[in-house]
Amino acid sequence: MSFASAAAAPDTPGYPSLDPPGDDLAALIRATAHGDRAAFRRIYDSRARRLYAVALRITRQSALAADAVQDAFLQLWRNAGQFDSTRGHAEAWLLSLVRYRALDLIRRYGRETLGATVPEVEDEAPDPLANLLASSDGKALQRCLETLEEDRRRLILRAFVDGLSHQDLAAATKQPLGTIKSWIRRALHALKKCLDP
Repeated sequence: MSFASAAAAPDTPGYPSLDPPGDDLAALIRATAHGDRAAFRRIYDSRARRLYAVALRITRQSALAADAVQDAFLQLWRNAGQFDSTRGHAEAWLLSLVRYRALDLIRRYGRETLGATVPEVEDEAPDPLANLLASSDGKALQRCLETLEEDRRRLILRAFVDGLSHQDLAAATKQPLGTIKSWIRRALHALKKCLDP
């Protein structure tokens, strides 16, 4: 399935959920690590549209979003063995692949159409953040986020939920890049300390 054209983009509300019922993503990733093409295809079929929507939100360009999804799935096929379920949820790992590819593409090619607007389509399915916050791990994360100062919490959310780069955050807050990096590093350290038993 290709997302290179607008016609292939999700055009209706209610994209497939990142975690369809009866679909164990971690098990599918482990099977993919052993070369199981059917497992890889199930991951692609159930999640590609949703991941494309995430990439499109970050890149704001359909071609870059399609490239980010393709690159992420190539990385999944090649590096599925690197997934460690003890270090995090499979959904978060898969989202991070797409997020990092999208951010890399933005850095490489820049936003060629600044100010372009992406048509808004209501997504009735819960987003990955809502799914996470509903889980026990999510509740712990939310509790720990609330311990951060408001400006640090906002930086973390804008970086990891909205996909803004350090440079974007520095420009938006009118702070030096080094300061932004330091604040985010300290906030992440505080979150890790809070979440570790």
